Amino acid sequence: MQKKAFHNLAGKMTIALVLGVVCGIAMILLRESLNAGGNAQLWNTIDKFLFADISAEGNEQAIGLFYIIGQLFVRALQVVITPMVFTSIVLAMIRISDSRKLGRISSKTIGLFFLTTVIGILVAAVVGYSAYSAGLFNNPAVSDLEVSSGSTGSNPLMILINAVPNNLVNALGSNSGVLAVVIAAVAVGLAINALKDKITALPTLCREISDLITVILGFIVNKFGPIAIFCLLTRTFASYGVHYLKPAAAYMVLAVLVQLAFLFVFYPLLVRITTSQNPKRFIQKMSKVALFGFSTSSSAATLPLNLKTTTEELGVHDEIASFVLPLGMTVNMDGTAIMQTIATLFIAGCAGYEVTFSSLLVIGVLAIVASIGTPAAPGAGAVVLFTILSGVGFTNEAALMAYTLILAINRPIEMLVTSLNVVGDTTVAMAVAKSEDGLDLEKYQAPVM
Repeated sequence: MQKKAFHNLAGKMTIALVLGVVCGIAMILLRESLNAGGNAQLWNTIDKFLFADISAEGNEQAIGLFYIIGQLFVRALQVVITPMVFTSIVLAMIRISDSRKLGRISSKTIGLFFLTTVIGILVAAVVGYSAYSAGLFNNPAVSDLEVSSGSTGSNPLMILINAVPNNLVNALGSNSGVLAVVIAAVAVGLAINALKDKITALPTLCREISDLITVILGFIVNKFGPIAIFCLLTRTFASYGVHYLKPAAAYMVLAVLVQLAFLFVFYPLLVRITTSQNPKRFIQKMSKVALFGFSTSSSAATLPLNLKTTTEELGVHDEIASFVLPLGMTVNMDGTAIMQTIATLFIAGCAGYEVTFSSLLVIGVLAIVASIGTPAAPGAGAVVLFTILSGVGFTNEAALMAYTLILAINRPIEMLVTSLNVVGDTTVAMAVAKSEDGLDLEKYQAPVM
C-alpha cells in the first residue's frame, strides 16, 4: 500500500513538473509575442493576475494567484521545520542513550557514522564548489534581483557563539537559528538520559509531535504538493525564463554522480578496508536492499529487508545489526548530507551569493546536523534543506525560486538518497561486526541465492 501510494505521488509530481515546465515555456513565448507586438500592457495584466509578487512594492493591487499558492505551500513546509528538527534530535539522543550497554559498539558505530557523513560532505563540497566556481550554477536572470553576501559574518568562530541560544523560545520560534535549535535539542536529550525514568512525559510528547509532523508533512506534500509545484514552476519560468534549466540540470547530474560514486566505490572500498573481504559479495547481496530503498524512498520501510539481508546473507550478528541499523535509520544520512550540500551551492549560484570559506564551513556544519534531524517523511530532506539556507543567509527571492525548483525536481535524487542511506548503515554494521568478532564469514562468502 505504501509503495503504491509512493508511486502515485511520484506520478503526480512528474506530471506537475512536466506541465509546469510546458506552461512556463508557453508563458515565455506569450510574453515575448505580446511585447513584440506592442501589447505589453496585456502581458502586464496577465502577470499581475497570475504571477506578480504581491508583497513587492508597486503590486498592492495585484492578485498573483500562482504566487499565493506557491507561497502557501512553501510556508506550510517551513512551519514544521523547527519542531521537526528539535524532536528528531531529542529522540535520536534518547535512542543512543538507551543502548549504552553496548559500550564499545555504540562508540564505534557513532564514530563511523560521523566519519562517513563528513567524508560525504567534503566530497560534495569539493564537487559542488567546483561547479559553482565554474559557473555551472549561474543564473543570468539574477542580475535583476537583489543580491547580498549572506549572513555568515566575516569570522567563522561566530558559529560557536550563535550555536548557543540566549533565549530558547526565540530559538524555537525562528527557522534561521537551526544550529541553536540542534544544540538545545542535544541538551534536552542528554538531560532526559541523565534523569532516566524520572522523565516520561517529555519523550512521549516528542514522539507524538514527531508523528504529528510526519502526518502533516505527508498531507501537505501528497495533497497540495503537485498543484503547488505546477504553480511554482510555471511562475518561475514565466517570470525569469529558462535560466534555471541549465543550472538545475547541472545540480541533478552532479548529485547523482556523487551518490553513485559513494554507492559503488566508497562503500565497497570501506567494506574491503574494514573487513578484508571481497566487496563483490556485498554489492551483489545489497543490490535488492538498495533497489527497495530506491523504489519506496523510505529508510523505515526498507529496514526489515535490510535487517534480514544484513544478518542472514552478510553474516552480521543479530545483536549488532539490531542496534546499528535502527540507529543509522535515525542519525546516519550520508545521502541526505551530500544532496543538501550540493543543493545549497546550487542555490547560492542561482541566487548570486558569494560562497566564502566561512559559508562553506557553515554549510558543512549545518549539513551534518540537518541530516541527523531529517525524519522518515515524504520529501523531508528537501524541506530540511531550508534550515541550511536560513543558517547561511541564502534567502533572497532568487534563492527561494531555486529552492522551490529543488522541491519540484528532487524526487529522483531523494530516491537515490534513500539507497545511499540504507547501504551506508549496513556498511557501518559490517565494520563494527568485524571489529567485535561478530561477522560470520561463511554467510558473507556464500553465493547469492
